[in-house]
Amino acid sequence: MKNMNEYTIGQVVFSKSGRDKGRPFIVIKVDKQYLYLVDGSLRKLEKPKKKKNIHVQKTHDIIDHIKKNIEEGKKITDSDIKKALKKYYPSSNKKD
Repeated sequence: MKNMNEYTIGQVVFSKSGRDKGRPFIVIKVDKQYLYLVDGSLRKLEKPKKKKNIHVQKTHDIIDHIKKNIEEGKKITDSDIKKALKKYYPSSNKKD
């Protein structure tokens, strides 16, 4: 079984500290105790947020298609990230 402290590409996390506190992000890279996070708007793919893993709240949600594309080296866009995170924002319960 995987160590519960491990994070994986494509995983949804919430920031626990800093200006972005409470915001959802997707992990695009894991480097020891650092995670590289994007949300598609504040933090775009070309400039991910480097955050220590102790500063994020882990979820068990993994966005499979994003994980697969990153691992296969396929292109993903900021709008893919935004769409995937849409349901994690409180305002997303509005009817389209």
